[in-house]
Amino acid sequence: MRVLIAAGGTAGHVNPALAIAKEIEKHCPGAEIHFAGRKQGMEYGLVTKAGYPFHHIEVNGIQRKLTLRNVARNVKAMYHLALSAPCAAAILRKVQPDLVIGAGGYVSGPVVQTAAKKGILTAIHEQNAFPGITNKILAKSVDLVFAAMPDAVERLGPAAKGKTFVVGNPVREAMWNTDRTAARKALGAKDGQIVVVSFGGSLGAQRLNEAVAELAVWELKERDFLHIHATGSIEKKDFAALAKKLKIDNDVRFQIREYIEDMPSMLAAADLVISRAGALTLAEISAVGRAAVLIPSPNVAENHQYYNAMQLEKLGAARVLEEKNLGQGALQKTVDEITHSQASLMEMGAKARALAQPDSLEKIWTHLEQLLKTGRP
Repeated sequence: MRVLIAAGGTAGHVNPALAIAKEIEKHCPGAEIHFAGRKQGMEYGLVTKAGYPFHHIEVNGIQRKLTLRNVARNVKAMYHLALSAPCAAAILRKVQPDLVIGAGGYVSGPVVQTAAKKGILTAIHEQNAFPGITNKILAKSVDLVFAAMPDAVERLGPAAKGKTFVVGNPVREAMWNTDRTAARKALGAKDGQIVVVSFGGSLGAQRLNEAVAELAVWELKERDFLHIHATGSIEKKDFAALAKKLKIDNDVRFQIREYIEDMPSMLAAADLVISRAGALTLAEISAVGRAAVLIPSPNVAENHQYYNAMQLEKLGAARVLEEKNLGQGALQKTVDEITHSQASLMEMGAKARALAQPDSLEKIWTHLEQLLKTGRP
């Protein structure tokens, strides 16, 4: 059996795709799994590191804000869009897949759509409560739709009814079984020392980075935390300059990285997570059962990160700070309140863990197996 998975743009699309690939291999050891994405995207590194064949396709999003630079980007995006269907067809001819899965990102569009037109079995996975435009379009023509959250089912449209199943967000197996003691030891954390892990996504988030830098100044003066912060690739240089200016760049208690390569180990070691509120991030925080301060990105469709985050806050599993409210030491005050006692951290973590869906991958495989055997969802 051959499977082609299209995913790209962010780790929030790629890591669930890799988890699905591993689940397929577990049930079908002889399965040949390929990936399609952009070589310039982060998917290339993650997929090739995992050992899967990678097929390049260039697809870019349309920039909605009208600027001279964005006009040029949009002309380029339209050019790549025109070439995407022939490119997808060429990939399909080469791979000859029995099944094509779209796990999100612009690259999913032409690959899955072309496969559906050719009569190849197709499935998509929507990670958020508010589906993106690509999945809304694909939901009309694919054979099987996976939704992470019940709220997404209605928003995918009437064409998706009858073939949509709520399965949660799949996370890597390591999220469930990474040893916390070993992970803390690897970081050099002292017994009883609170470990804070913060990140704003693979590309980075300027305002979140600035708030974390302000927090670090307070932490290094008032607390004995061990704080690991990932700046993201785009914000790396700016954060380094800010850290130097604030004199927080030369203390082992505040460690700066571009990207967290081993997220399962990092979350296992953490007591508190500060992050955006992407669907995969929340699924992973829930899987390890960690307290969190969530700062939803305001620059996403339908403000879906805010609604994702509020689901955790309502249950006492996280605190939500909107980006517009980050001034006047708001992050510091929130962290100070949460970390006042280990008991409160553990209570929030336990509530997060209660939201986890450890059988997500099993559910996905059950429906994929049904589709492969019968051609029906």
